[in-house]
Amino acid sequence: MSDTLFDKVWDSHVVQKVEDGPDVLFIDRHLVHEVTSPVAFLGLKNRNIKVLYPERTFATADHNTPTLNQHLPVQDPLSAKQLQALEENAGEHGIPYWGLGHEKNGIVHVIGPENGITLPGATIVCGDSHTSTHGAFGAIAFGIGTSEVEMVLASQCIMQPKPKSMRITINGQLNPAVTPKDVALYIISRLSTSGATGYFVEYAGEVFRNMSMEGRMTVCNLSIEMGARGGMIAPDDKTFDYIKGREFAPKGEAWEKAMKYWQTLRTDENAVFDKEIEFQGADIEPMITYGTNPGMGVGISKGIPAADDVEGGVATYKKSLAYMDFNEGEDMLGKKIDFVFLGSCTNGRIEDFRAFASLVKGRKKAEHVTAWLVPGSHKVEEAIAKEGILDILEEAGFQLREPGCSACLAMNDDKIPAGKYAVSTSNRNFEGRQGPGARTLLASPLVAAAAAVTGKVTDPRELLQTQTA
Repeated sequence: MSDTLFDKVWDSHVVQKVEDGPDVLFIDRHLVHEVTSPVAFLGLKNRNIKVLYPERTFATADHNTPTLNQHLPVQDPLSAKQLQALEENAGEHGIPYWGLGHEKNGIVHVIGPENGITLPGATIVCGDSHTSTHGAFGAIAFGIGTSEVEMVLASQCIMQPKPKSMRITINGQLNPAVTPKDVALYIISRLSTSGATGYFVEYAGEVFRNMSMEGRMTVCNLSIEMGARGGMIAPDDKTFDYIKGREFAPKGEAWEKAMKYWQTLRTDENAVFDKEIEFQGADIEPMITYGTNPGMGVGISKGIPAADDVEGGVATYKKSLAYMDFNEGEDMLGKKIDFVFLGSCTNGRIEDFRAFASLVKGRKKAEHVTAWLVPGSHKVEEAIAKEGILDILEEAGFQLREPGCSACLAMNDDKIPAGKYAVSTSNRNFEGRQGPGARTLLASPLVAAAAAVTGKVTDPRELLQTQTA
């Protein structure tokens, strides 16, 4: 029998099948943070239950944390209370806890891979929808709710119906300045934000094979934005090279044993998916969103589509444009912006900062632009300094902040003011996502960099050509 990669990993973790119901799935890794875990731990306390496998659980502070002056007491009462609760709960149950200031602290979906917690063939959950990020390693990873967080803490299992399978294949070569973020935004723009609902997606083809691990993480991160339960990419030598030697990765004989298994993690030649979709890499250009969901995106050289050319309700579409104060048919190029945000679990890795710095090098930040550059972890922050990227950023007029989710969800102090436009490398552009009344344009680090130095939506290819001329 021929199986998909998804089938192989899922089926090997099924503890029990419930007739006409969900599967009981064993979970290898459970990541927790300060926002969705307090109530779950309270549930354990009320039932007098301990965490079953604390060594399989890892806790970090990231969502509701400041990105400036983290050495000082947290001023926001709610955030301070959440952080204290997570520290106390982790201590009580013997869970590794990486709070503010800890060398391993950072965004939960950044620190998992960089510490070797994320492994091929694993099942990984977290009380955060963008847990799909970890699928870049050939893992089944998905977000869960607070009641499910409690279930996993107590039993190391979760009850889940098995999703259908979808394969998205993109072959060919990408055009200059087209990044993994652009690939993901292109897919979502073609499928819509509900086009993969009920599916677990495998990404296949030359474009994904040629991506770095950071790029694959960006793509899998955004799987949830087209409605998918998660996304995954078959592990290969890039995957194994990335993992090897990291703190929580297998060592010695355990590594050799793991490799034998990991090398089997690929879709069999004749395996059948419930749905197959194909695109060509050459059709993708740098992308930018213009509306209030990640599916409302276009190539940066294109205009805003007319309502009649867009699937879905006309009234909803026009409401979205009204919120953004945009009109049908307008060009995206040249639109003035006020803020730039580089960071989040989508684009807060060292590769993203390298890309941003490559374009701003030798230029200056536009005077009217406020830029928040937020590394995904302290390890990313250290690499930025070590590689000389920090010098480039500071010479261009930018300031580096401290790790955290920051303006991705505006749960902390980093909020875009009402009516202001932000070019953001994060994952969502819903109404108020980055602050009440904020207007968000999702884009890649290169598009964000171009906007930061010009003060408007700018095609990064123009600046890159000037740079090399």
